[in-house]
Amino acid sequence: MNLSLSLPSSSPSAAEAAAAPRIAFVQACWHREIVDRAREGFAAEFAALGHAPEQIEAFEVPGAYELPLHARLLAKSGRYAAIVAAGLVVDGGIYRHDFVAQAVIDGLMRCQLDLELPILSVVLTPHHFHDHEEHRRFFGEHFVRKGAEAARACAAILPATQNIRRLAATI
Repeated sequence: MNLSLSLPSSSPSAAEAAAAPRIAFVQACWHREIVDRAREGFAAEFAALGHAPEQIEAFEVPGAYELPLHARLLAKSGRYAAIVAAGLVVDGGIYRHDFVAQAVIDGLMRCQLDLELPILSVVLTPHHFHDHEEHRRFFGEHFVRKGAEAARACAAILPATQNIRRLAATI
């Protein structure tokens, strides 16, 4: 699902917006009320860093396990300068949670290396999560901070990647 994000900010000119790098933000819907906070934190910090909200396109997948494939398909489209993946993998009392978390992180890293495109992770795997108000509040706030951290990392990696690509083109 493609979502539009809009935050109040001073918008760049149409020419600047067209030339600005596009970012795909793909998030899992499992524990949506918490994971949404990562997208909110990312968008707010990205705008605070001077980027236009229109640079971000948001997508949803059912759960964290689907993040690597969706990130790979988005990366292969050639439309995005970076991809951010967000999800919450919780221990539901079975061992499978460890395997899911490892598969997601490994898949995102493999995608990043194979396609040579920055893929930032806001996939969190807390040791203890209980679906009650205190943990929903705590992890919601934590996801806002992690989303903001991802925005700062994204803003830093975009020019670094562009510089490396320019350098490689001159060799």
